[in-house]
Amino acid sequence: MPVTTCIFDAYGTLFDVAAAARIAAAEPNRQEFAAKWPQIAANWRAKQLQYTWLRAVSDTHTDFWRITQDGLDYALEAAGLTTPELRERLLALYFELEAFPEVPLMLEQLKNAGLNTGILSNGSPDMLKGAVNSAGLADRLDAVLSVQSVGVFKPHKSVYDMVGQHFDCSPDQVLFVSSNGWDAAYAAHYGFQTVWVNRADEPTDRLPAKPQHTMHDLTDIPELATSL
Repeated sequence: MPVTTCIFDAYGTLFDVAAAARIAAAEPNRQEFAAKWPQIAANWRAKQLQYTWLRAVSDTHTDFWRITQDGLDYALEAAGLTTPELRERLLALYFELEAFPEVPLMLEQLKNAGLNTGILSNGSPDMLKGAVNSAGLADRLDAVLSVQSVGVFKPHKSVYDMVGQHFDCSPDQVLFVSSNGWDAAYAAHYGFQTVWVNRADEPTDRLPAKPQHTMHDLTDIPELATSL
């Protein structure tokens, strides 16, 4: 069946997760942080993901804002930078993450083509609302779906179930797009048509399924979605 609905992961896919650390590093009097910010940002993101998986398999769910704080605390301690002011600044910036440059036009093209658009994210509703509004994307999205509704993180099947329940569509009518290779792979295993946005040219994860398509950014998503 043709694609009717395009669903996007949020963090790392639509929104640049390194933006908070990059912006803080450019602010005055942050020389020590500026020298370490790329590694801090990488550790923050790695722990953020790891903690979602561990919480899911151990049945100790919490909201993604708690996960984000825990990941940052680990990353800052590993770098020897534990000042409360820096921590609070980075967390505040996470609510205002920048969208990647191609995102607004890409979503507009999907809407002009008559397709449903939405986010399916581990993020908590407040976090997602902040990012969407800050990037000016609210009028380009039909739904923002958070795992908080089901109480477990990706890649649990119940998370992907939310798309069909909301849009009343079958899995093969969905084009699911994620910058996380594991997310795109498990979405493909679920039955979605999937795109892995591989911005960093990483190798493919060894998992039960693989994404059907790989791109370096989101520019060509409308062309693909309307051709399927």
